[in-house]
Amino acid sequence: MTFCNLKFDPAAWGECEPNRDGTKAFGGCTFCANESFSPNTRGPRRSVRDQVLAGMEFYRRRNAAERFIVYFQAFTNTHAPAETLRRAYDEAFVSDDVIGLSVGTRPDCVPDDVLDLLAEYARKCDLWVEYGLQSMHDETLRAVNRAHGFAEYVDAVERTRRRCPTARICAHLMHGLPGETPAMMRATVERVADVGLDGIKLHHLYVSPRTALEAQLRRGELRTLAFEEYVGLVCDSLERLPAEVVVQRLMGELDGPWVVAPRWGRSKAEVLRAIDGELERRDTWQGKLRGAPRP
Repeated sequence: MTFCNLKFDPAAWGECEPNRDGTKAFGGCTFCANESFSPNTRGPRRSVRDQVLAGMEFYRRRNAAERFIVYFQAFTNTHAPAETLRRAYDEAFVSDDVIGLSVGTRPDCVPDDVLDLLAEYARKCDLWVEYGLQSMHDETLRAVNRAHGFAEYVDAVERTRRRCPTARICAHLMHGLPGETPAMMRATVERVADVGLDGIKLHHLYVSPRTALEAQLRRGELRTLAFEEYVGLVCDSLERLPAEVVVQRLMGELDGPWVVAPRWGRSKAEVLRAIDGELERRDTWQGKLRGAPRP
């Protein structure tokens, strides 16, 4: 049976992030251009139902998919009243073939009533709560205008475990953020693993047009990771993750009009082969530094 993860734009409540709308800050993250990773944000707004139906049709044709998890991806998908969220989440269940939800959000946007709402869905479907963290270092988070700190991430994970115990938690981490050393990036992976998680998405920092980060790049204030550096950092990260953690992503976007730098000239398949090759060269694997046996 083939499963596909449907990405959609939260048209139900628009561009909603607390570091965009003034709740906590303005301007959003310095690196963020939702158009670069969420295709549904590039065209006219459509309802959740229409996006899900179109996505199901596409993946049935392309991948012979039979079951679907709807991914509330772009922006912050818990930054609204619980009843508004309920209407949007309910709209995703267009057929019995939708068997789960994956809700992307921030660690400072999950009040208890929203977690209680998510717990309702976790009792009747497969539910992932994806927390965009990027780094454990508060100085980095301030520099990229995240408008939250690592303590809020720890609190969000702990409250999610208590109030929504059957949900699975995924953390988003980004390597190559301004000012960070490889040691800082490795420390983030280790600390997030210690807090506890079920899945992880690793991204490399890429610069998109018309972002604050692009201006820093043009002024010579930012250096992006070289291909070989990133491959090494991914392997460092895998060694530090528990073997049971599901690795859902290993890179950000690689090419196209929404990527200014780095331009590695590699396909995703080539990146994955390079990571496999480096793991083999090191004689290492996911969880090795945590005592996991070779798989």
